[in-house]
Amino acid sequence: MTDETAQSAEPREEAFPPPETGPAPARRGRSRALAALGVFGELLITLGLVLGLFVAYSLWWTNVEADRSAAAASDRLRDTWAASPTGTPSAPPGGTPAPAAPFAAGDAVGFLHVPAMGRDYQVLIRMGTDSDTLAEGVAGVYEQPYRAAMPWDQAGNFALAAHRDGHGAKFHDLDAVHRGAAVVVETKDKWYVYRVDSTLPETSKYDTGIVAPVPVGSGYTGPGRYITLTTCTPVYTSRYRMAVWGSLVRVDDVDAKRTPPPELRQP
Repeated sequence: MTDETAQSAEPREEAFPPPETGPAPARRGRSRALAALGVFGELLITLGLVLGLFVAYSLWWTNVEADRSAAAASDRLRDTWAASPTGTPSAPPGGTPAPAAPFAAGDAVGFLHVPAMGRDYQVLIRMGTDSDTLAEGVAGVYEQPYRAAMPWDQAGNFALAAHRDGHGAKFHDLDAVHRGAAVVVETKDKWYVYRVDSTLPETSKYDTGIVAPVPVGSGYTGPGRYITLTTCTPVYTSRYRMAVWGSLVRVDDVDAKRTPPPELRQP
């Protein structure tokens, strides 16, 4: 046998290592498990991103949109007031002026001022508490299950609702409003000044009595000129409702400069 023949007969080193030893089904099972784990991890990451975007949209972007919409609507209302400076029809001595025409769903009524929620706190008031109305960053006037009385009515409950989180979150700090606090409703010609008499930290979202003409649980025992502010609680949930109740203290005329009442000028 020649040297070349002997060399060719010797085993040569392989370019690649030998395949993994062990039963083939076990190797395939491990590969499939690792692949499935990778896909599951990617799904979790994607889900986390989607949830993060949803939270950002719900708690931030809806506030941006609502504030922009409410600011534009507020400017339009004030422009309308400025263009028509005449007052509402006069009332008899000791009476209260009535609006020139009834308000329809979606109409702007005026502005709500609550110093306990911020020195410059102001929110546009609109008729209706449906989701589309409240999503515009306003305080909505209840039209059902009880149609709220208006501030100029001789008796009744001017009941309002607003979001606590998202969509402007106009009642986010409603829990900061306590007994004795001032609540002021501004209309074209009048300032309606209320004093908070009682609060309800939590009740069922089905408790419609809190917005009744004589609100249940408020401590009021008969007809009067009341205001009720309601929102969801706890914060970031809609599981329960909270309420703030107040009664009318006085009505001030709006002057040419729209000078706010003392309750809104205190430091």
